[in-house]
Amino acid sequence: MKKRLWLFKGLALMLPLLLLALVEVLLRAFGYGHDYRLFVDDPERKGYWIVNQHASERYFTETDNATVGNFEPFLKKKPDGTFRIFVLGESTTIGYPYFHNGSFHRWLQYRLMHTFPNRNFEVINLSMTAVNSYTVFGFGKQLVDYEPDAVLIYTGHNEYYGAMGVGSTSSLGSQPGLVRLVLKLREFRLVQWLNRTWSRIRQTASGQKVDLREGMMKRMAADQQIPLGSEKYQNGIEQFRTNLTDLCQALSGQHIPVFISTLVSNEKDLKPFISAPGTASAEQQFQLAKQAYQKGNIREARQKFVQAKELDLLRFRAPEALNQVIRELGNRFSNVTVVDSRAVFETHSPNGILGNETLLEHVHPNLYGYALLSDAFYEALKKKKRLVADGPNEMSFDQLRQQMPITPVDSLKGAYEVMILKESWPFNEPMPPEENRPKTVEEKLAGGLVVKQIAWRDAMRELLAHYLKTQNQRGALQVSEALVLEYPYDPAYYGQTGKLYFSANQPERAVWYLKKAFQLEETFATAQSLFITLLKLDRPDEALPYLRYAAAHNETAFSLNELQAFVEQLVTTKKQYLTDTTNVALSNQLAAGYLKFANATGAAKYVAKSLRIDPRNAAALQLQAQLQTLKTAPH
Repeated sequence: MKKRLWLFKGLALMLPLLLLALVEVLLRAFGYGHDYRLFVDDPERKGYWIVNQHASERYFTETDNATVGNFEPFLKKKPDGTFRIFVLGESTTIGYPYFHNGSFHRWLQYRLMHTFPNRNFEVINLSMTAVNSYTVFGFGKQLVDYEPDAVLIYTGHNEYYGAMGVGSTSSLGSQPGLVRLVLKLREFRLVQWLNRTWSRIRQTASGQKVDLREGMMKRMAADQQIPLGSEKYQNGIEQFRTNLTDLCQALSGQHIPVFISTLVSNEKDLKPFISAPGTASAEQQFQLAKQAYQKGNIREARQKFVQAKELDLLRFRAPEALNQVIRELGNRFSNVTVVDSRAVFETHSPNGILGNETLLEHVHPNLYGYALLSDAFYEALKKKKRLVADGPNEMSFDQLRQQMPITPVDSLKGAYEVMILKESWPFNEPMPPEENRPKTVEEKLAGGLVVKQIAWRDAMRELLAHYLKTQNQRGALQVSEALVLEYPYDPAYYGQTGKLYFSANQPERAVWYLKKAFQLEETFATAQSLFITLLKLDRPDEALPYLRYAAAHNETAFSLNELQAFVEQLVTTKKQYLTDTTNVALSNQLAAGYLKFANATGAAKYVAKSLRIDPRNAAALQLQAQLQTLKTAPH
């Protein structure tokens, strides 16, 4: 009898759970809700992972506010020798307002690919706007299964108002353990259904829906006054400390190097958003700082500018307590390196005070600032021996700034985005009057990007066509390289860039891009461009494999067999020549061979060497005359 009673009680307890499980199975069967895994199969490329577009939804109470980031594919099976970097953070980390190649990770990627031309780098940015350390922790702990060689983190400015922040409209309270439990439960479709149902009921009862026309800052900020040292202020600090500590512990436990940056914000050129009344207010400290700065009292000015930021009640700028937490993490975990970006920005700011020289508004860097942020991480990677730069190829910071392919359209688009941002709360700055003049092609395309009338790839294609039509070679190269950075697995953009560099008489750069194109997709056209370019550079041993491929896959009516035989002989002759560079006969033989196939560049090199050794050498003089004829002949 007792056994039956216990059986009935057990069934009574199990029945609700079984019903819930049945509902969950049915919801999944009918395709309701979303899978919140960080990575999913790339629908466009077999064998690649890509960020799940729904991954951030679990962190937003109102899923209409959920943001998406970059979709940067990477191989499921990590190739040998590949250096894989994941980047975690928020709007600054994803490169707002430029995005694309304005973000610091693209500056870093460009520098790495040209400093280490023979290595493969994957730099995958997982950052999103309007998120904070909860999302960084949730994404970051999943990375242990994806073989990272380094994880770069820049986060903190959204700690109060980002998704799940203690002062945000998506807040679930101040207890990280409870918040994480709810986030875990949101993986269930039933919980997703309950959350959306409750959201609709709440919106119906209040008569207010999420107004997507409002700026994200206004939509996410619930508690707009969080005094320094208050309970909610302390909750935000502890929330940040808990999430980042647990993430660093998880990654360090797997011996994954973590590089976490200190935070920068505009202190000199941005007055406090909301100031409390009284003599120790943010506004008063800001005015005293300005007075001290004007009088040349730099030390006092610096202290008061920082204090004004600290006292600002609207916490869209991270308090210095978060930088202290970051430094503590570096001291606590051996695998965690603190990247002191704040010190780097101070070094490159007048009198060491952060302002408009490196920042656009409150926290987002300008292009110079993003370059500095990338440099801070680059130097930290070098210092920790994660990268060992080979001297001749290393791209300096100045070279990076000169060569980084950020187009005028990207720059203008960023400027327009900031004007729109500042027009809304909490800046409330009126938009400057529009100039009464015809717009340039770049301005039209940038404007179309801002209002989402055109996609970035299409804008770049139109810009490239415009530059080619107007014979703007430098502009065309800039756009083509920008497309390579955005689509690193598309061989067409590498091939296009290689040909443009060849036309610009920069064969070394041309070879690098053409080789990348050939690695991704072997084609006759790319092989042909490569062997022609390499022969002009007098590198027949490198040219030969591409020539052999082209001969085996010939798409022209001309036989390449004679050229292949010549290059094979050329390789042998050059090996002999390198053992005796004073041998005029071998030098003349190399020059004659290049002349036979109208390679004036290669021929000129060896004619000049022969004549330096023996200025009266008859064969060399004859070759010089033939070379001059070749150069003056009509093409």
